[in-house]
Amino acid sequence: MSHRTILIETHAHDGRTRAALVVDGRLEDLLIDPPGDAAAPRPGEIYRARVDRLVPNAGGAFMRLDRGRQGYLREARGLREGQRLLVMATGHAEPHKATPVTQRLLFKARHAILTPGAPGINVSRQIRDEDERARLTAVATEALGEAGDTGLILRSLAAGAEPDAIRADIAALRALAADAAETAEGPVPGTAASARRTALSEWEGRVEEGAGLFEREGVLDEIDRLLQPQANLASGAWMTIEPTAALVAVDINTGGDFSAAAGLKANLDAARDLPRQLRLRGLGGQIVVDFAPMPKKDRKRIEDTLKSAFRRDPIETSLAGWTGMGLFEIQRKRERQPLAEVAD
Repeated sequence: MSHRTILIETHAHDGRTRAALVVDGRLEDLLIDPPGDAAAPRPGEIYRARVDRLVPNAGGAFMRLDRGRQGYLREARGLREGQRLLVMATGHAEPHKATPVTQRLLFKARHAILTPGAPGINVSRQIRDEDERARLTAVATEALGEAGDTGLILRSLAAGAEPDAIRADIAALRALAADAAETAEGPVPGTAASARRTALSEWEGRVEEGAGLFEREGVLDEIDRLLQPQANLASGAWMTIEPTAALVAVDINTGGDFSAAAGLKANLDAARDLPRQLRLRGLGGQIVVDFAPMPKKDRKRIEDTLKSAFRRDPIETSLAGWTGMGLFEIQRKRERQPLAEVAD
């Protein structure tokens, strides 16, 4: 069984919180609150917004969120300028662009997600035991009661949880949704995804909270390495990860061994570690990977390894496939700010 530790500490200089998930001594995830009070909306944060300007040709609308912040709603059919409605940020804004938002709201807790406008009770696919699925459905049905068009998703972390803990989460989510409906304008309190809140609701492990944890566990050294382009691999090879304005370029290098066997080994190591590297570095958008030279017959093995690695990653990612020049394209949701923008 793996040893999982959640480290949470508050920076002494600016009061920002940061959280790290360490599994068997290796950093697996990292969250750092962005600097300043004027930080852009974070994914999952809900706003009572106002329709600022319709874009008829694109079918969308620009939304005024709060304090001059702007959102863009892709599906704005039936809306009118000046109308107020609840929207949720779905990603971080790219430079000089509006934050992407949606009307499909999700209110998240550790065990459950409340889904206004999407009725029904669903259980995470990761919970495969039929008796456990039935137990969770019964608990949720009783706790949700008559909720109209509001639905519920039981998360994987609900497996084995006490009924009272699940009921408490559902009650808190219903109260939060009710408060959101009463919000006059701006952000809905309690929906901002802070590093501490996200870590405690999304990760599993023993929690340690206090000062000096990042230094003690070597997380600060790991952050310094993550701020450099080169990521060393277990085989002795490395990959270089460099974000540009248009995309994230990833290059695999075997070092001095140019044999086909060395190329395949380096590529497999890179495919296994790429989701973790992208997650820790906070990188998304279009990603182009230049794997080390290898026979075409080995491409299927690389694809299967990538699929398996990204299947365990919490951030929505689509594997587009090989280009005519032998590069591999990936499309990844911009769910986090780049580490370079939030690290000290």
